Amino acid sequence: MATTRRHYSGEFKAKVALAAIRGDRTINERAAEYGAHPARIMQCKEIAQEELPGIFTERRNDKEEELKAALDQPIGRLKVELDGVKEKAGPAG
Repeated sequence: MATTRRHYSGEFKAKVALAAIRGDRTINERAAEYGAHPARIMQCKEIAQEELPGIFTERRNDKEEELKAALDQPIGRLKVELDGVKEKAGPAG
């Protein structure tokens, strides 16, 4: 007898992980509530706990990169203008 694997959506896994992290019920109670195997509940919980800190770190790093890029543009433009002025002025002497 062949068994088919269930495929859970990311939304479902997130919902299950948050419920498991909350910890107000046992994993077996959550498994019965969501109709998923307790090992799947634990796996979703572990993945969420590992990945959550990175979500907040990546956002901050992205904002820092955006700010740096925004500041580098005017600096680059000014360097180009300065090089043009130096060429027109000729050798310093």
